Amino acid sequence: MIKDSPNPPHHSSYDASLLQEAANRAIHHYLKPENRSQTPIDEPTELPFDGLFTVRADLDAETLLANASQDLASINVIAAHLAFEVDGTQRNVALGICRMLEGVQMLVDKALDGCAETASK
Repeated sequence: MIKDSPNPPHHSSYDASLLQEAANRAIHHYLKPENRSQTPIDEPTELPFDGLFTVRADLDAETLLANASQDLASINVIAAHLAFEVDGTQRNVALGICRMLEGVQMLVDKALDGCAETASK
């Protein structure tokens, strides 16, 4: 069988320690293991919140309110769609959820307007 490439040349002076040194230099250059041992990873002493979701501490109030407003609008659309898919008391429950969401939406929008006025001053 004919191979596309020949066998690599065999060197009797092959020194594995040279390859090991080159590998170590590459590891130290790219991964910098000595820096990792000098800077320990800060582990929190206490978990800030044991729930599933958390809110980033560096977000300002306007960003939080804008996202809350968008989420409330989305939930309101879902509940309104559900209200027209069901009948009877289930419809009344879904419409009640829509009305509560609209009230909370107005509160969040008012707070968001206050943030915008404060930022413009």
